[in-house]
Amino acid sequence: MPSRAKLTSMNAPLREPWTQDQFFTWASAQEGRYEFDGFQPVAMTGGTANHSVIMQNVHAALRARLRGSGCRPLGPDAGLATVGNAVRYPDALVTCSKFSGTALTIPGVVAVFEIVSPGTSRVDRIVKVREYAAVPSIRRYVILEATTAGLTVFEREGAETSWKAVTLTSDDVLRMPELAIEIPVVEFYEAVDFGDGNELDEASVP
Repeated sequence: MPSRAKLTSMNAPLREPWTQDQFFTWASAQEGRYEFDGFQPVAMTGGTANHSVIMQNVHAALRARLRGSGCRPLGPDAGLATVGNAVRYPDALVTCSKFSGTALTIPGVVAVFEIVSPGTSRVDRIVKVREYAAVPSIRRYVILEATTAGLTVFEREGAETSWKAVTLTSDDVLRMPELAIEIPVVEFYEAVDFGDGNELDEASVP
C-alpha cells in the first residue's frame, strides 16, 4: 500500500477506540483515504508511479484469469475487516462470495495483495501478516516489492493451519490452487521502470 502516517490532526484528541461505524461515517466525509487500525484512522498517502503500474498489472492479471469463475478481484477501495474492528484496504483482494453493492467490507476474501514501500514495510510484513492470518477465509497473502521484481507469499491450506512463506523472483510463477490459476511473476512487473535500466516491458512477458 502507499505510505501511511498516523492521523495527528483531528477535531478532538482520540481518547477511546473508535467503532467501525464511527470510522466509516468519518471517512466518508474526508477527501483523503484512510485505513482503520481498530483504534483510530490511519492516513494513506500517495505512492510512486511504479506502485500504480504494478497495481494495475495485478488487477489485469487477476481479471483475465478469473473471468467467468465466480471469483473476482477488487481494490484498492474495497474494505477488508481483520482483527477486532480494524479495516484494511489492500491493493487487491479476491473474493468468491456474493455481496451487496453498498457493502463497506468484503466477505469471503481468499487472497490479498499488498505492494510494499519503505514507509509501509513494517505494517505490510509484520502487522498485516498477523491480521490477515486472523481472517479464516484468507488462503494467500502476497507482498509485492516496488523497487525490484519479487514476491513474498504467505500461504496456508486452511484457517487452522499456519502460514508457510515462500519467495519468488521474476523467473518464477505464482501458483494459486485455491483459485485454480497461475500467474508468472514477470507479468506483475510489465513496463515497470526500476530506475537502473532494468525495465520489464511487454516483450518480457510470456
